[in-house]
Amino acid sequence: MAAEDKRQRVLTMGTPNNNLDCGDEIKNVKSNLVAVGFDKEACRKACTRVIIVDELPFSFIEKDGFKDFCRVACPRFIPPSRRTLARDIYGLYVNEKLKLKKYFIEKSPRVFLTTDTWTSIQNINYMVITSHFIDCEWKMHKRILSFGMIPDHKRETIGKIIESCLLDWGIEKVFTITVDNASANKVAIDYVKRKMRNWNESKLVLGGNFLHVRCCAHIINSIVSEGLKDMNDFIVRIRNAVQYVRSSPSRLQSTVVLDVPTRWNSTYFMLSTALKFQKAFDSLLEDDGRYGLYFSKIDAGKKRVGPPKEDDWSNAKVFVQFLHVFYDITLKYSASLSVTSNMFFLEVCSIATELTTLASSGDFFFFL
Repeated sequence: MAAEDKRQRVLTMGTPNNNLDCGDEIKNVKSNLVAVGFDKEACRKACTRVIIVDELPFSFIEKDGFKDFCRVACPRFIPPSRRTLARDIYGLYVNEKLKLKKYFIEKSPRVFLTTDTWTSIQNINYMVITSHFIDCEWKMHKRILSFGMIPDHKRETIGKIIESCLLDWGIEKVFTITVDNASANKVAIDYVKRKMRNWNESKLVLGGNFLHVRCCAHIINSIVSEGLKDMNDFIVRIRNAVQYVRSSPSRLQSTVVLDVPTRWNSTYFMLSTALKFQKAFDSLLEDDGRYGLYFSKIDAGKKRVGPPKEDDWSNAKVFVQFLHVFYDITLKYSASLSVTSNMFFLEVCSIATELTTLASSGDFFFFL
């Protein structure tokens, strides 16, 4: 058998150069054949991107299945260890950050910022800052600029983190900053506005009077969450019925969804799913003696509420119809790779129209 020529190249389909720098010619060789030779560094970079894009654990690189695949697909490539992979991923992050920072400084695009803060179940505070901008080819980009732990959710902390992020990336031209509709965020944005005016007031659009944008999805979430407080009784009865099924070896266990009481969209999923199995829940009273006993037990000093009655299911049908309007609009507002501000007024009008229609329907449920 002839010895393998390591200089031998193979023909493969070219890939487009996805570059932010509009000053360079963007070559689209997507349909061209390109002669490619073995490149150890290119293979390592591709392997690194697989782990990042598919959100795989670092240990995946050392699994036998992946090693067997590499031996067949590219025998000359030896997968790195997880430690080497971690260094490669960090190096890729540093390089990409430098490229993006250079782009912000040289091209100076007008940037839209969004922020979000939350507390994990470990009681750790986090904050993320995301940027959206349009390049000179009129393509929209989304980049996460900052993600990490923060000491608290106070207004001074949020404002200073945004300020530090802008300074770190060399961003001067900010169009808007979208935040949750909370009083702390208003003070934080006012702080950032003052700082940006000190840097260069001419970089602010209309003096920064419209820098602060309140998140429409968060406003809708607050409206629906407030309304759920008055609709709690029948929801609790259905939730308890779902909880019983989820804790039993029933066939329904894999089909019904248990909600998180603090998230109204999960309540919407729970009710809409449970309604599909209303007859099955009703049959449990006759066919499963433990189902009735489940509601006779004392929970937190009180008798467990339930099981759901016919009126509860009727209320759920109407309420799901009501929540569906808000759910669809929340999905539209939450899009991250397309412009959503232009649909705000139209969608708010559709909510008002739907609420007026439901209020005039004569359904007693809406007057409770």
